[in-house]
Amino acid sequence: MPEKNYRLGCDIGGTFTDFVLLNDQTARSRPASVLLHPVIHQTQWKRAYGRWRRPHPVFVEKLDELIHGTTLVINAIIERKGARAGLITTKGFRDILEIAREIRYAPYDIFAEFPKPLIPRRYRIEVDERMRSDGSILKALDPEEARQAVRALVNMGVESIAVCLINSFENPAHELLIEEIIRKEAPGVSTSISYRVLPQIKEYERTSTTVTNAYVKPLTGRYLSKLAGRLESIGFMGKLFIMLSSGGVTSVETAAEFPVRIIESGPTAAVIAGQYYGGTLISPRCSVSTWVVPRQSRA
Repeated sequence: MPEKNYRLGCDIGGTFTDFVLLNDQTARSRPASVLLHPVIHQTQWKRAYGRWRRPHPVFVEKLDELIHGTTLVINAIIERKGARAGLITTKGFRDILEIAREIRYAPYDIFAEFPKPLIPRRYRIEVDERMRSDGSILKALDPEEARQAVRALVNMGVESIAVCLINSFENPAHELLIEEIIRKEAPGVSTSISYRVLPQIKEYERTSTTVTNAYVKPLTGRYLSKLAGRLESIGFMGKLFIMLSSGGVTSVETAAEFPVRIIESGPTAAVIAGQYYGGTLISPRCSVSTWVVPRQSRA
């Protein structure tokens, strides 16, 4: 087994897919760029692979990790190319995506228009349940009502369902029950429950974040599955990480389950690198030979 001393970084930009191969032992890096494809197509990998294969014939076997930054999620949101998603919420909270914080960002513009919610109103269904702010149950959830809500959304053709109930961050019992019903009634439908996506107070923030996660989850899952498969086809046996919006990295499994966490994956990588190299350039003791990107925190 060859010693794994290489790391590979890749990012999809507006025109090119960019790669940087870094040798941790020598601190030398080799860049490569190939023309953009909507996903990391196998031909792009082969082109970059061919450039490095000649001077480094076993670099794939020596790859310890690959870190990937992507604008897939943010582009899907901006271009409205996510999945058809549905929302199950507490009775009385169906319109929270429109109501938001009740703040107008252009109070004197009578023609101002807010962005349309990622989930249209017809795909939002209420269930008659209520959890108090301390987590105690005021009105229990009727499993049959929840089952009917799930069936209604499935009949409307949704690929993904977001579940966000009032005060569930204190007690997720009702959300977990709905999640179990979805698994039984529609095992092929993706699920995002707010208790796992963002278990914090403030209903609009929690709902909008969970809805966003549900909207891009099927797309992200398919993309990452294809990415892992293509890497395996060229012999990659190292660790695959995805760049987080926070500047750290996470596993493919976590990114697929919570794609909302990588919404700023691509832009963040550039900021983190700029910050590091900016600090390096102004340091009088640093030389070019010490320019090695540090390993990011894991999440």
